[in-house]
Amino acid sequence: MNSIAGGGTLLTFPVLVAAGLSPLIANATSTVALLPGAPSSMLGYRGELAGARRWTMLITLPSLAGGFVGAWLLLHTPGKTFDRVVPWLRARATSLFVIQRPLLRWARGHTTTQADDSSLTAAGPTPGLLIWQAVIGVYGGYFGAGVGILMLAALGFMGFTNLHRMNGLKNWGGFCMNLIAAIIFAMSGIVAWPVALTMGIGAVCGGYIGSRAAQRVPQAYVRIAVAVIGLVSGIWMLLRHV
Repeated sequence: MNSIAGGGTLLTFPVLVAAGLSPLIANATSTVALLPGAPSSMLGYRGELAGARRWTMLITLPSLAGGFVGAWLLLHTPGKTFDRVVPWLRARATSLFVIQRPLLRWARGHTTTQADDSSLTAAGPTPGLLIWQAVIGVYGGYFGAGVGILMLAALGFMGFTNLHRMNGLKNWGGFCMNLIAAIIFAMSGIVAWPVALTMGIGAVCGGYIGSRAAQRVPQAYVRIAVAVIGLVSGIWMLLRHV
């Protein structure tokens, strides 16, 4: 799902909460469990990432730095406060998912460069994009749902039109911010490891299969399903505190 349409956390997080994990532990466990899916997805996009080494190198540091700050903030957020904030974070993430395509069209329509993807890839990211990537990393390390949509929008704003190349770069940035967050969560002892490891196997398989099938699977139905589930689960989590 992350490879084809994004929004995987919108499903894993409420499922873990419904299974009995606290929102804080569910968030940390979901981050660790989905982490292996990014490298396997990038393997499927490896042809689209040819020549993009400069991009992957430059977005690594802000992604790691942002992910570290976000994870630190999560660990210093009281559990009850996080429980109250989560429904609104989920509502925001679901909204981002729903408006992803219009947002990308708007970004491409307002780009200030006429360069094609090859020229953009060779030039590398701008300082502004690297700062934005760090800001996204903070959000990704803290909660993460919808973070890929923000990265895709930024790439579209710069003028990228090849969605598969954009997905490959997005997966790398997401992997970096989730990697440092996962390490911090693991060291803090808030990960349900039997659950995370079991889900991780599925993430590896799904990441590769999804990236290879992305050009063949109709995305419309997947996107509708993710949006509906995200909306319903967000309302359910909100009503838990009423």
